[in-house]
Amino acid sequence: MFPPGFVPRGEARAATPRIPPSVDIEALIRAIPDFPIPGILFRDITPLLKDAQGFRRAIDLFVERFRSAQIDYVVAIESRGYIFGAPLAYALGAGFVPVRKPGKLPCDRLTESYALEYGTNALEIHADAIGPGQRVVVVDDLLATGGTAGATGRLLERLGADVVAYAFLVELEALHGRAALGTGEVVSFVRY
Repeated sequence: MFPPGFVPRGEARAATPRIPPSVDIEALIRAIPDFPIPGILFRDITPLLKDAQGFRRAIDLFVERFRSAQIDYVVAIESRGYIFGAPLAYALGAGFVPVRKPGKLPCDRLTESYALEYGTNALEIHADAIGPGQRVVVVDDLLATGGTAGATGRLLERLGADVVAYAFLVELEALHGRAALGTGEVVSFVRY
């Protein structure tokens, strides 16, 4: 007989217990001044990602919020959106659709330009990624000006998707990014 909690090598582990809500994910996000350019205060989530309990708690927040939303697809924005979007899709039993920077997708695609707080860029999605009326949640790590999420929303609108919500780990409220997202619900878990 093995002691409680012991798992012999090669045997499956039982489901990992949920991390208590008392884990302070905000304390695991650090502020980096003047990155990537002077005047920008960058919210660095890498300390949160390397903290096992903090990372699990962050994923649990997304899952708890969308568990009963009947989502067909989680649409995540390159690249940090994938960190939260892929495990969310898995937990919800939904498909995962990546939105990428130009030149990264191999098939027919739609392109949408957007403005960042420190420049401009574009995003692309496969033209056959989502069908009309399919329910999606758009996921990214951070909502700032709403440029990338807004462009993603416009791509999804062109595909006929039903954007149930936009979900972010962090929101920079002073930049009013919600205004760029139209009528979709906006969910954020840490606000500055």
